[in-house]
Amino acid sequence: MTDDPLQSLLATLDLAPAGNVGGQDVFTGTSQWEPLGRVFGGQVMAQSLVAAQRTIGDERAVHSLHAYFLRPGDLSIPITFTVDRIHDGRSFATRRTQASQDGVPILSMIASFQTLDDGLDHQIDMPSDLPGPDDVPSDAELLSAVDHPVARAWADRPFDMRHVPSPVYFSIDGARVAHQAVWMRATSPLPDDLDLHRAALLYASDYTLLETIYRRHGVPMITPGLKAASLDHAMWWHRPGRADEWMLYVQESPNATGGRGLALGRIYDVSGRLLASVAQEGMIRVPRA
Repeated sequence: MTDDPLQSLLATLDLAPAGNVGGQDVFTGTSQWEPLGRVFGGQVMAQSLVAAQRTIGDERAVHSLHAYFLRPGDLSIPITFTVDRIHDGRSFATRRTQASQDGVPILSMIASFQTLDDGLDHQIDMPSDLPGPDDVPSDAELLSAVDHPVARAWADRPFDMRHVPSPVYFSIDGARVAHQAVWMRATSPLPDDLDLHRAALLYASDYTLLETIYRRHGVPMITPGLKAASLDHAMWWHRPGRADEWMLYVQESPNATGGRGLALGRIYDVSGRLLASVAQEGMIRVPRA
């Protein structure tokens, strides 16, 4: 595995075919290093999408995906991806991917693909009152002075992340609000493969969405005893875009209760086109003392 975070991501997305078993297409993949030894959820989702894409013709692109995180993944164990070809219609196709380690499922995903078509067109406009990416410091810059393995891992990501107004890693600055925005793009150019850009966008969409809940309650991510995990993730791709160009990820949390929090997001390109919408629920447990 390469030391370059983006090349490491591309290597993990380059799944190895392992034949067809019982009518299922099978692929295998490895994981990127993470400081806590657990597989990053965005990685296993993106790999599961790539596995499904490998069974779809070039004329169809993913337009929606729903995934459930079942168990934490172990970095040291290869991941097996099995794809069920549930449906192939005239315009739509459906695939179910299960990611497993040692025969035990860690993620279950279903995705729908569509032949590109004409139709009605509208969107919610991108916020116009936020600073641009050049006016916001990168998370890598802010974290570079922190001598801690988790901070170094956050700083060394395959995506350049820039929080508006500021990250919630070590403190919550400003008002306790349930919304934020993040500028993001891959740290260097990606190949000209729109399916790869869709998978990379899915990968990055898992980074910061639950932070809206932390911000609302004034709970930094470094809070001792804080436990959090993604429970599910849904994404809808609306328009094609490049993950190596600046995108604005607008995020909000409409609700938190019962040890769970819901967060919603919209991803725009710099011209204001709405590329994708995202929803995620996470388990969040904050120590009482």
